[in-house]
Amino acid sequence: MMQTQMKPMLERRKETPEQSVWWNKLSLAQKFSASSLGKFGYELSFVRNDNGHSLAVLQCSGGIAVITEDGDIDTSPNITIR
Repeated sequence: MMQTQMKPMLERRKETPEQSVWWNKLSLAQKFSASSLGKFGYELSFVRNDNGHSLAVLQCSGGIAVITEDGDIDTSPNITIR
């Protein structure tokens, strides 16, 4: 009987979200929301400050999501990324 070897799952990200320079700029509510979006493949790209409010911007295979300071998620935001 042949033994099947378990192959380790490959991590495609270069760094964990917690190591991102942007991670420390998130509110606690944004961190919770970003973690839940991470399960769907979203990765934190940057944090934009708009009129004193932070907006976390995440991307996933062409899709964009934003998270407000209160942790509200918008997966079809009206935002342009250059």
